[in-house]
Amino acid sequence: MTQPDVYLLGRAEAEELRLKRQIANLAPDSDAQLDKIGISQGEHVIDLGCGPGGVLHLLGKRVGPTGSVLGIERSPHFVEQARRFAADHGLQQVEVREGDAYETRLPRASFDGAHMRLVLVNVPKPELIVREMVSLVRPGGWIASFEADFLAHICDPPLPAWSRLLEAYTAYSAAQGIDLFIGRRTHRLFREAGVIDIRTDAVVHVYPPGHDRRTILLDFINNVRDRLVDGDFIGRRDLEQDLAALDLYLSRPDTMVTSHMFFRLCGRLPH
Repeated sequence: MTQPDVYLLGRAEAEELRLKRQIANLAPDSDAQLDKIGISQGEHVIDLGCGPGGVLHLLGKRVGPTGSVLGIERSPHFVEQARRFAADHGLQQVEVREGDAYETRLPRASFDGAHMRLVLVNVPKPELIVREMVSLVRPGGWIASFEADFLAHICDPPLPAWSRLLEAYTAYSAAQGIDLFIGRRTHRLFREAGVIDIRTDAVVHVYPPGHDRRTILLDFINNVRDRLVDGDFIGRRDLEQDLAALDLYLSRPDTMVTSHMFFRLCGRLPH
């Protein structure tokens, strides 16, 4: 059954701009993951939840002009952005369609491989998307997942405002049925869906002053600030004070900020 659109961070302009910056920021980590798969020229692959671009260019260069990449995205606006992204990169082998990752309605076992990045950490019922994704891949085909886990997302020295905002965001997410610590569970979800030969590694970064993702907690909170207040996860006055304190704190060169822990998973389907 098609699920309602409950993408955690909304689809406002600020989130669109963040996702576009993320394409470049996470490209090295995704490139390293895709290198391990050994994707061949001519393969037909799918990317679920491609957003305004995601890894379409990275997949496109690997399958080459004789292959194909199908990006699936729920937001009509992001679909148009992703199509423009593919056109700007000259990726004639890339097609982007509006669709639901929970229920793509695509033929079963019709792709050589399937990829998904930072989708499960933003939606409820992740196991349904995992099963749908696996069902689209032919026997012997490959699966790749790149997911976040908030375990490693810290600042040091500790700041009470950081802790309060992160606690409010975590509670808000849980109330939507969303697990911000999904990364550590992806190996189980894919194994239960029938994927074998699973290999998982993890990546953590330290974001220096000036880095786009150093302020990512601020970005997340600002995306949902009204929902946090309306849902009584934090008072508006406390929210404004904590945001101001965190903004100032993150500008200090002696503040260390780490990324989420990114779990990168590869596997295949049995023949």
